Amino acid sequence: MRLDKFLKVSRLIKRRTVANSVSEMGRVLVNGNPAKPAKQLKIGDIIEIEYANHTERVEVLIIPSGNISVQEAESLYRNA
Repeated sequence: MRLDKFLKVSRLIKRRTVANSVSEMGRVLVNGNPAKPAKQLKIGDIIEIEYANHTERVEVLIIPSGNISVQEAESLYRNA
């Protein structure tokens, strides 16, 4: 699954266009490297999102096949 879609489906970022632009600005790292929105994620990848005042770091646990419910969104990742 693409990075920008995973960020939206997991609700780490609310909109895919926002996830796309944040990735393009270099504020999203996958396994310590800046990642483009089209980066293909796999289970075990570490995603770091740099916000203005903090950095969120999560590990990918599940790659969903499509959209999922709000209740299931947090099961896709865990804080790393």
